[in-house]
Parts: sequence; structure tokens; C-alpha cells
Amino acid sequence: MELERISTGLARLEQTPGVDTTILTSLLDEIDRLVDRLHGAQGQIGHQLRQNEFLSSIKQRSSISGGSCDFDLPSYHYWLERSAEKRLKDLQLWISSFDDIRAAISLILKLIRDSATSTNEIAESGFFQRTLETSAPFQLIRVTMPENIPCFAEISGGKHRFTVRFMSTNFQDRPTQSSQDIGFILTTCAI
Repeated sequence: MELERISTGLARLEQTPGVDTTILTSLLDEIDRLVDRLHGAQGQIGHQLRQNEFLSSIKQRSSISGGSCDFDLPSYHYWLERSAEKRLKDLQLWISSFDDIRAAISLILKLIRDSATSTNEIAESGFFQRTLETSAPFQLIRVTMPENIPCFAEISGGKHRFTVRFMSTNFQDRPTQSSQDIGFILTTCAI
């Protein structure tokens, strides 16, 4: 599990000089609580939703053309006529079975995003490439560029490297790589 891997890596930092052990201990405790809640979940996560007859009937009929009409799914249309507050309460109840997963994902993404390092880079003729270090792989990269540049970034990556191409488009034809050098900020995140 990703949380356990992160916890192991963070635990190694406890003996590192300059590390705020109070914050680190609090973070490790939060990870442990989430791991315990995920391991302690009864059955598969979302199992209650698969057993819900109302949702199953909608899922089954929605794959058929016109299958969600009021004569095919009268209970669904009855539900749609309920107040927005009641429907919202139902939706919140249904998605609550994913709360622990949402909390784990949010924590992982926060840790990844907080590990960001930014550098100023130049894409020569609209092209930038970097080889990835196998010892410290990036979990996330972000490209930030000035709004006045009439391009968008197309990012692709693999196991050994990633590339950023700055593409121009007239919204009629296929986008083309810019021929200009483009300055941008590259933010890499690696826990």
C-alpha cells in the first residue's frame, strides 16, 4: 500500500538533523490511523453500493438506449423529483463509503505536492526533455508558463525520461510544436 511505503520512507527521517520531529510524528500517526481504518474496513470498499438495488437498477438500465426513461426507471424519476437537499443527502450517504480512500488519496497528494522543487527552464524550439533519476523518481511534474504565451504544454513521460512540447493551435488544424524558445517553470515532486 502506498501509505505504508510513504510511512516507511518518512520514518527514516526521524534521526535526520534539522527535521521537526513533532510534525513528523503527527504525520506518521495520521498515516497509521488511515492505514488502520483501510485495513479494518468490512468487506470490499464500496460493497454497500453494489448491493443497493436502486443504484443497480439505474446502472443496468442506463447502458440501454432510452433505458433511463421514466417508464423504465420510475423509482429513479421519483428520486429526481425529490428536493435537492434530500438528493444531496442520499448522494453524500452513498459516497461516504469512500471517505477513507478519499482521505488517504488527499494525504498522499498533499505530501507529493508539498515535496515540490521548482526550477526555471527553457524549451529550445518548444521542446524540453529530462532524464529521470531511478533513485528518486518523480511522482508529479507541473509546468507553469506565462499566460501571454500562445501555446499549451503537452507532457509525456516514461520510465526513464519525460518530455514537454509546447504546442500552438489555430483550433482548426492539428496542433504544431512551437519553433520559439519558451521559458517556463518546471516543478517536480518526489517524496
